[in-house]
Amino acid sequence: MIPLESSALLTDLYQLTMLYGYFRHGMDAPAVFELFVRTLPPERNFLVAAGLEQLVEFLEGFRFGPEELAWVARNREFDARFVDYLARLRFTGDVHAMPEGTVFFPDEPIVRVTAPIAEAQVVESRLINLLHFETLIASKAARVVLAAPKKLLVDFGLRRAHGAEAGLLAARAAYLAGMSGSSTVLANLRFGVPLYGTMAHSFVLAHDDETQAFLRFARDLPDRVVLLLDTYDTEAAAAKVAALAPRLRAEGIRLAGVRLDSGDLAEHARRVRRILDDAGLHDVTIFASGTLDEHRVRELLAAGAPIDGFGVGSRLDTSADVPYLDCAYKLQEYAGVARRKRSEGKATYPGRKQVYRRYGADGRMCEDVLTLETDPQEGEPLLTPVMRGGRRIGPLPSLAEARARAAADLARLPEALRSLEPGPPYPVRVAPALRALVREVDERMARP
Repeated sequence: MIPLESSALLTDLYQLTMLYGYFRHGMDAPAVFELFVRTLPPERNFLVAAGLEQLVEFLEGFRFGPEELAWVARNREFDARFVDYLARLRFTGDVHAMPEGTVFFPDEPIVRVTAPIAEAQVVESRLINLLHFETLIASKAARVVLAAPKKLLVDFGLRRAHGAEAGLLAARAAYLAGMSGSSTVLANLRFGVPLYGTMAHSFVLAHDDETQAFLRFARDLPDRVVLLLDTYDTEAAAAKVAALAPRLRAEGIRLAGVRLDSGDLAEHARRVRRILDDAGLHDVTIFASGTLDEHRVRELLAAGAPIDGFGVGSRLDTSADVPYLDCAYKLQEYAGVARRKRSEGKATYPGRKQVYRRYGADGRMCEDVLTLETDPQEGEPLLTPVMRGGRRIGPLPSLAEARARAAADLARLPEALRSLEPGPPYPVRVAPALRALVREVDERMARP
């Protein structure tokens, strides 16, 4: 069976019906599609581009396999010639994109696809699916990073993610955005994301004695001892850990940390910190988890809670406050002619576009210019060539490089946009050349 994530049939039906129409009418001229976000949700001041690596892998491997072709052949809407056409269909186009980790804003294309229209069209659903999700999670994770700089921040969300792929890619996106790592083991195998983990309440419950559970866990994993304190009584468990520490130390085992997962985390952290410090365990860290997000993390730190790290799970991997973005993948040019959608509230800018970013004297972002690819501007061009003729031009930036890009862009954001509260809209100026093309397209379409 074909892996779900790579199947050409992981798409919407209308992609196939449009593809059939292009095939029947010989429409194979080059088309230009761009993916962009129309508006920011009120809860977001910026977005972080992510998912390009997975998109390129998908495009390079795109094909209809025997199982998929058999399904199409059984569908009476399509004829046998179309099945033969699909058997030969590959993605042969060009891709320009913002590097992963780039901060971006509404109306700015993060990916531009130039290919025969059938190829550019049929990949739409999976392209949006990949880029939308990782961008959504990276943008949420970036807010956690801004709320708790220099803290240990771990993705704990696999178990409540919306499916296996979502949990895995959320770990990647969160790390890209600046979080320290993930508890998802496969994210380390696939992407090299650092792993962090402690123990569950069930391990303690499976023992008749809490101290015995702590001792066994420490001896079994002496290099990563982090003990969960709140199965029964948090402060009583902390006292047991303090009493165990000399015994563990004598065995050459260093206690790295303790975890709190319920109750008043700030107050428990204060009490536990006192117990640990009184026992001379000043280097033992306190790690907190339990339905956290950037707002709760900020509140805990503002309250002076002595917490060294946070596990952020359900609300991160589902982007609970903003579960989707108003993004679109639209045709901007076909057969060398600029095209423009004019639907009410959903009008697009036509043509092949580029985004130029400008920085102020303080090194912070101050303005982006949205213009045509053929209209060079001052500033840093954000869209770069990624694929040519259906193959990547060279190695994509590594995950470490994308992570560094995200950190640099977050550092260069205007201070008001780094806040968790809604900030003033970032200026994205539409260049005169692009406005002129809008008028030209509208005038052409208005002719009888």
